Amino acid sequence: MASMNFNTENNTFRKLLGNGLTYQIPRFQRDYSWTADEWDDLWQDIIGLFDEDPEPAHYMGYLVLQSSDNKQYDIIDGQQRITTLSVMILSALSHLEDIAAAGLDSEKNRQRKDQLRNSYIGYLDPVTLIPRSKLKLNRHNNDFYQNYLIPLEKIPQRGLRASEHLLRKAFDWFKAAVKAHCGQDGTEVARFVDLVVDRLFFTVITVTDELNAFKVFETLNSRGVRLSATDLLKNYLFSVVNSEGSHEHEMKAIEERWERIVGVLGSESFPEFLRAFWNSRNKLVRKAELFKTIRKEIQGKQAAFDLIRSLDSHAHIYAALREPQADHWTGDQRKMLQQLKMFNVRQPLSLLLAAHEAFAEKDDGFNRVLRAVCVISFRYNVICNMQTNEQERVYNDVAVKISRGNISSKQALDELKRIYPEDAQFKAAFADKELRTTSSRNENVVRFILFSLERHVSHADYDSASDKYSIEHILPEHPGEAWTDYDEHRDEKFIYRLGNMTLMETKPNREIGNQAYPIKKTAYEESPFAITRKIAEDYAEWNTEKIASLQNWMARQATSVWRIDF
Repeated sequence: MASMNFNTENNTFRKLLGNGLTYQIPRFQRDYSWTADEWDDLWQDIIGLFDEDPEPAHYMGYLVLQSSDNKQYDIIDGQQRITTLSVMILSALSHLEDIAAAGLDSEKNRQRKDQLRNSYIGYLDPVTLIPRSKLKLNRHNNDFYQNYLIPLEKIPQRGLRASEHLLRKAFDWFKAAVKAHCGQDGTEVARFVDLVVDRLFFTVITVTDELNAFKVFETLNSRGVRLSATDLLKNYLFSVVNSEGSHEHEMKAIEERWERIVGVLGSESFPEFLRAFWNSRNKLVRKAELFKTIRKEIQGKQAAFDLIRSLDSHAHIYAALREPQADHWTGDQRKMLQQLKMFNVRQPLSLLLAAHEAFAEKDDGFNRVLRAVCVISFRYNVICNMQTNEQERVYNDVAVKISRGNISSKQALDELKRIYPEDAQFKAAFADKELRTTSSRNENVVRFILFSLERHVSHADYDSASDKYSIEHILPEHPGEAWTDYDEHRDEKFIYRLGNMTLMETKPNREIGNQAYPIKKTAYEESPFAITRKIAEDYAEWNTEKIASLQNWMARQATSVWRIDF
């Protein structure tokens, strides 16, 4: 981040809003969305500043601003916090006005109200009484904020947007909280605001343009970053559409599409979806370059509309690719997608998006590509642990050719040969593979491998997810006195080798525990699993040499189980 054009400093709320600068939330930023849960969390933090032994300050997190002149700033990240604090101060001003109206030290309390308003909210034009505020909200919320909240006008109860209702409720909520905390003493209300603005501080990151803002979002590890990056992309695309002039119904339609996309994706990151979609039909773009590329390529209203329409039509497929249990898939497709999720690979998503669009309705084309991706992912990523840079380049190359209609599904498989580890390489890596089943992901992968080998050997299809079956570590994870030949320095690294693991029914597995191998061997002879009976048949004793021998046998079987006949 050293080369980025931005600066960072810690600022109190007083310094932010009391310095003559103005702030605005970009026109197409998402609407106000905080509810009582967030209001109460913030209030509890603030009240903590008034304890008998209070914290000297409360940290409010990152605030990302964008400015080209250091006078007017766009709030790129932090809009919910800044808006809520502004509403809280307005509620305190309203309480001061009520105190003054009740005849309690009226003149001084109105002076306090005016002074606080000028410092942190803005001022009212003395002639027109139009507010000149330090903060402007987005296009859906600003009119309500300027016309009702800032001048402290009576707020209507009906005919409001959902986000305007939230702003109204926030105002009422904080006014009640300030009243309960400060009572009818205007001095206490002023002291409350004065202390809060001094003791709430932010880490303020100021950038010069959207590109630097996007890089900040991609780099910072803080709450709200992923969604803010989504907002930044939305702001840019909507601004492109709006810059050429759009009717309100056009903006409403495009906003509905956008909300539908974000809703479909759910917990999935929008920028990750956008990158997968973009790479399914364009030259590979790395994560750090995504926003720069979008900004360069999408510059006109039509291009922005086309991109959002395409994103809308592909979002449900992307979400389904990440959720194998989706109704969209057949039984076989569901199993294959579950494998990819278990392997924790995302590199093939752009290829699968392209393949689904091109081949889903043609013969068995999409299934062929999906099966190939599963095998390659197992060989390349899980067993051989190879670098993913080249793999991603190949997936991108094939995806673009599919999207442009240049190759068939069969030709796509031929193209994937470039990242298919040959048998000798795969067999060697498998024969030496160690997977620590102490992690749930690795345990699931080992179960998958063992059940797949069992199916290959015995042609029996067990439910690999059933708790009736478990992984048996022949040399136990915690060898006891029965393993007299066990040498910790020599043998420990073999405990999680694939050749030291097999399948058993859970109850007998629990019963044999860490017993000596001859006792385990007797239990293996009674096992319903062919790969487990084989151990008892082939090995009279168990040591590192036998582990290597069994794993070599497993590796030979694996080359037949996970293979593509190009």
